[in-house]
Amino acid sequence: MGTGHFTRRALLLGTLCAAIASAAGPGAAQDCVTDRLTISGDFGTAAFNVDLAADDASRARGLMHVESMPASTGMLFLYDTPQPLSFWMRNTLIELDMLFLDEFGVISHIHHRAQPLDETPISPGDLKLSGVLEINGGLARRLGVDVGDTVHHPAFAPADAAPVCD
Repeated sequence: MGTGHFTRRALLLGTLCAAIASAAGPGAAQDCVTDRLTISGDFGTAAFNVDLAADDASRARGLMHVESMPASTGMLFLYDTPQPLSFWMRNTLIELDMLFLDEFGVISHIHHRAQPLDETPISPGDLKLSGVLEINGGLARRLGVDVGDTVHHPAFAPADAAPVCD
């Protein structure tokens, strides 16, 4: 994804994207998946606009070659089934915090300040996880986000929950 594309999307802060039915994740029964999420915990609540990486091609590309990212944006990687996950920073030009998420959107592990261009695998071990939220490096600590906090997004909603999308 080019930097300009990401920046244009980020400028639409607060806008909901059209549903992508094929972006199935743990909450695949939902009618849609949006480009907006919140994180809540003891620190309060923080909102982010996100690009979705919900298929092999978009997950492989991730945030590679992105030169900057506004503070209230990120990328949400979604997986159809919980599984051990491993990331790296190949061709990634910005420092990132990686929030590893279980099937309910609960943060199970945070890798703080992943270094640009580093190809060392980043993994929380054998935990079976359903997603990863990448945000600017250092932001999780500045906000007070911690393990046990929750990412709220339709991909992590219970199958019997009412859709939250327009």
